[in-house]
Amino acid sequence: METITSFCEKGFYEGRKTVAVKKNKDNKKAKKGDRFLITINVLGSSGPIRFVVDRDDNAAGVIKTALKLYAHEGRLPVLGSDINNVVLYPADAVSNAMKPSEAIGSCEVRNFVLCKTREDVIDRKGNGWRVWLQKSLILNLLSH
Repeated sequence: METITSFCEKGFYEGRKTVAVKKNKDNKKAKKGDRFLITINVLGSSGPIRFVVDRDDNAAGVIKTALKLYAHEGRLPVLGSDINNVVLYPADAVSNAMKPSEAIGSCEVRNFVLCKTREDVIDRKGNGWRVWLQKSLILNLLSH
């Protein structure tokens, strides 16, 4: 038969061990807390793409995942699979395009806009975006 002292010592020891295990679980939860849901709106598409990312994931990896999901769902317009043909912008109007090596969590935003690069938008004749803008403004003025 165990003495009360030995029982208390075992309970105390096991209690400390349990507390240590709980702390480790809390640390794992804290690491998982670095994951969050992002929403990516693609210009010209019918709706956003949503998926979970790590705060430390770089923008190139996020773009690659977004392009795979976008293509898998068969959405239009077709963007292709080359990450160099698209640019990821934070949804707030203040920020510039994200660099491919930049961490997705660095801008503290969860909403993004994905669009084609300017080279894809430029007129194929080499006239540039200014001519495209002038043509669209003239058409808008003539239609009113």
